[in-house]
Amino acid sequence: MNDRTTLMHQALAVILFLSLWEVLPRTGLVNPLFIPPLSGVLQAICDLYASGELLLHARLSLGRALIGFGAAVAIGLPLGLVLGGWFPRIQTATEPLLELFAQANPVILAHIIIFFLGIGEVAKTFIIGWLCLWPIVFSSISGIRSVDVPVLKAARSLGLGRRQLFLKVVLPSAAPAICTGLRLASGYAFIMLVASEMMGGSNGIGWLIVQSQENYHVTRIFAGATVLTTLAVAADLSLKLAEKRFVVWDVALSEDYLKLAPVRGEES
Repeated sequence: MNDRTTLMHQALAVILFLSLWEVLPRTGLVNPLFIPPLSGVLQAICDLYASGELLLHARLSLGRALIGFGAAVAIGLPLGLVLGGWFPRIQTATEPLLELFAQANPVILAHIIIFFLGIGEVAKTFIIGWLCLWPIVFSSISGIRSVDVPVLKAARSLGLGRRQLFLKVVLPSAAPAICTGLRLASGYAFIMLVASEMMGGSNGIGWLIVQSQENYHVTRIFAGATVLTTLAVAADLSLKLAEKRFVVWDVALSEDYLKLAPVRGEES
């Protein structure tokens, strides 16, 4: 199956989903009080945009998600690379502790977070950053550990120093796993927006959804959820495009030689 056929099938699946979303509530097969038709949701989005609420809430939510995600990348990526590459024994010793921290749901610990950080922007971005941190840490460690030992030995035999070995062999080999962690973390950032903006907030897409739920404005609930999902999909696509743009090499290893070949059929 070529790329054009795959793209066509994906487009048809999206069109079918959107068509069912519009038709089923209109025909009464789905109660429109609980799931409004797509046209009603789009109208609610247009109304929110016309009133200026949509841009205000979306800008604030996007800023929180980016700050939390950026903080997680700034901390988690170096931490994962260091633990996986230079201090594997420390990583092994601290693995149970890391797993424990990763399972500590910040929503459950919200009262502790509020006690130390208050209910302002710091607490919101901390919740987002905490959940985003662990996929990045674990994917970086996994990527470093997945580098083939024969590849490292071959690079060593070519006279590469430790710094060059890391930059030219280890990091490119670990890049696919790292990118997977980044994409997972970006999804978590938008998932946690709703929870973080419930903590005494008065703005943001998550707050808009909660307020609409309390007032039973179903179309506004779906409008906020649709905007939030669109932002999450856009972030994921951006990371996917960046991965295709920069992660261009894979390592093909045979018994006789070490061959570096471009992933997309480029000649080395």
